[in-house]
Amino acid sequence: MTNSILLILRNPCLMPAVVGWASAQILKVILTLVLLRKMDVTRFVGAGGMPSAHSAFVMALTVSMGLNYGFDSAYFALAAALASVVMYDAAGVRRAAGKQAAKINRIIKHLMEESSDYQDTEKQLRELLGHTPLEVVAGALLGVIIAILWVLF
Repeated sequence: MTNSILLILRNPCLMPAVVGWASAQILKVILTLVLLRKMDVTRFVGAGGMPSAHSAFVMALTVSMGLNYGFDSAYFALAAALASVVMYDAAGVRRAAGKQAAKINRIIKHLMEESSDYQDTEKQLRELLGHTPLEVVAGALLGVIIAILWVLF
């Protein structure tokens, strides 16, 4: 068991991806602190925001696969396909779901203000789900940089 954990920790493709994800999450906390002057530790694990941790993860994985196995390998092709789907989803589907959640929350708030008969016992829907294209690109660049640095050092 211990040997398996050590093998995972030494994996030349998985570790840069994990470091990319963690770096993006830490940057979200720092940016929130600097820009909003608010310490929000939920940004360590929360979805959405600048930069995209999902994009950093999959791009670090993809570039690591290319650097370790060749950019013409099936490993790289598989990782690149996965990265494309994840980043498209982050900027498209998940972002649209977040916008819909915001509108639904406003509708429910309006209904509750207008009618004392309307009761909503559900929590508000999470609105920060996806990313802007800039957040996805920033996360992707972070992942590329981390993968290259990982191989160099």
